[in-house]
Order: sequence, then C-alpha cells, then structure tokens
Amino acid sequence: MTAHGSGIPVEVIFNPNWWFHNYGISFDEPFYLNRRQRIANDVTMRRALYERFGIGRPDPQPRPVIGSRYIAGGFVLPALLGVEIRFSQQEAAWPVPMNLTREKILALRVPDIRTTWPMSRLIADMDALEKEFGYVIGDLNTAGVLNTALELRGQQLFMDLLEDEELVRHLFAVVAETQLAVAEYVRGRTGTSSVAVNRSIVNVDPHIHVEGNCSGQMISPAVYRKSLLPWHSYLAQRLAPSGMHHCGDNLHIFASAYAETQAVFYDVGWGSDVAQCSTALPNAFLNLRLNPVRLLQGTAQQTRDDALALLRAAGRHSQVGLCCINMDYGTPDENVRAIFAAARDFHL
Repeated sequence: MTAHGSGIPVEVIFNPNWWFHNYGISFDEPFYLNRRQRIANDVTMRRALYERFGIGRPDPQPRPVIGSRYIAGGFVLPALLGVEIRFSQQEAAWPVPMNLTREKILALRVPDIRTTWPMSRLIADMDALEKEFGYVIGDLNTAGVLNTALELRGQQLFMDLLEDEELVRHLFAVVAETQLAVAEYVRGRTGTSSVAVNRSIVNVDPHIHVEGNCSGQMISPAVYRKSLLPWHSYLAQRLAPSGMHHCGDNLHIFASAYAETQAVFYDVGWGSDVAQCSTALPNAFLNLRLNPVRLLQGTAQQTRDDALALLRAAGRHSQVGLCCINMDYGTPDENVRAIFAAARDFHL
C-alpha cells in the first residue's frame, strides 16, 4: 500500500497471535490446507485491515486464494522433504528440525511434488478452485536453500559448510531443485510465487521470486560466496525477476555478493547499514524493515523517527519502501499508523 501523497509504499504483516487474539483466526492445519477456511480467513483479514488501518478496499469478496498473503513463514518446502510440521492456533507452522545423518542426507532426492504432501493436497485445491472460480491467486512461501537445509541437517550443517563439500553440494542441490519445482508450478498456475514471502513485491513487480535467506546472517560472506551464492544465482536466473530476503542486521556485508545474482528487490533487515546497502545496490528496490519489537514496546513518535531515519539513510525517493513484519498482539495501532505517516511526510 502506498501512503497518500507519497510514492513510498508501506506493507505491514501481523504475527498469528495478533490475528488469533484480535479476530479469532486459528492457524492450525485447516488455515493452510482447507480451501473453504482459507477463503473465509482471507476475507476476514482483508476486511480487518481496511476497517482498522484503511489498507485495501471495503467489502472484500471471497476469492480463490491458494496461500495467505497476510502472514509470514512457510512450511511447504521442508514438508515435501519429510520434515514434520507442527501447527498451532496462534503460531506460524513450525518445521521440526530432523538432524539427518550424513547417509540420509546423501540419500535425499527431489520429490515428485504432484504426489507428495502437502503439494498434492494444494494442487487438488488449485484444480477445484480453478473449476469453481475460473482462476487461482496467491502463492506459497518457498523459504530458501539454507533455511530448509538447516531444517533437514540441523546445526551440524555449519560444520559441513567447512568440512564436507560433498554433503553440502548434494543437500543444496536437492533443496534448490525442489524449490524451483514448486515456484515454477505455482507461478504457472497463479502468476506469482513470492507474495507470501514478502507482500512488498506487489508494489514493485508481483512476479518477482524472493529467495528467503533468514539464516544467511549466521555464516560469513566468504562461506556464502563459496557454498550458497552459486545456488542463489541459479535460482535467480531460472526464476527471474528475482529478489533476496535478508532479515538479519548485516545485509551490508553481503550486498556485493548478493548483487551478483542480479536481484531487483532486497529486504533490508533492521540494523543493517542502510546507506551502505543503498550504495552497493543502486538500481534495486530496497525494502526497509522496521523492528516489530520496537513497535510493540515504543511510541508512535519513536516509530515515526525510526522510519524516517531508514528512509534518510537510503537517500532515495524512489526504489525504496517500508515494512514491518510479524508484529505481535498488543502492538499499538497508532504505531502502525505512524509508519504510513512517515512515508507520507518523508523528504530528503
């Protein structure tokens, strides 16, 4: 959503506990895998965002959505590769790390997504929705190579990155090819693949595929270049236009490596040196992320000051936006509105 009178877009995403306590939406398995429940929740969420913050349009109607566009987090990729998924009323779906042995990692193969849960269930939903509505919208969070690899191998992967090139190469290949299969399939059905990774791409190009690299901050740029960048470049080429999600506080030390993927969109994690990122990535859209804890605990004025500081550090009026992801129950509404006010009032 673009603030009135400003070219700077703002997107806000609330934690499941916010939706559960404010609107009674439960995030157990039917939220994701029951198409009637998914459509009903989508209407409730869109109506709530309009009535509470003026986001979107009044009187939302049911639409054939395959994946929610109003929460963060995903489980489809790890689930396809055998990871157990725990569902909860007021939490995002949680993949339980498997801590697979070396032998089991090397035995992993890319699954047939059409016959493997949960894609088999979701594809059946797409077929039914397309028959009923004539089309399907939405997409599924495809996570990222490192994120999913950690859910399969566990913390031993950090040692593998230094000591077991064969395992890392095989594991990353299986995850990347599975991710590619899901993204290509979903994009072919709905036209998008990553609105569920970050809604901010709708303000740039909804066709962008965003690679989730939450765990990237846990390795060094040198290790990243050697082991992970080749796969990110591969996916970026196959799924262009591409983007990178980096919610860590150190995007600036990865920016030059990320630039080699030729991504056109970057999530800039709170705490990153925004000025350095803006210089290193001059032609890409920078999605500046506010800190949801500060929004929960601070004041509207502090939120406004944070947002303006990010925009001034970026030094741009275009190719830049603001977002705050996973705001908790109890976050003051006036703090959320302060983000939109900052975008509207910003000037260099």
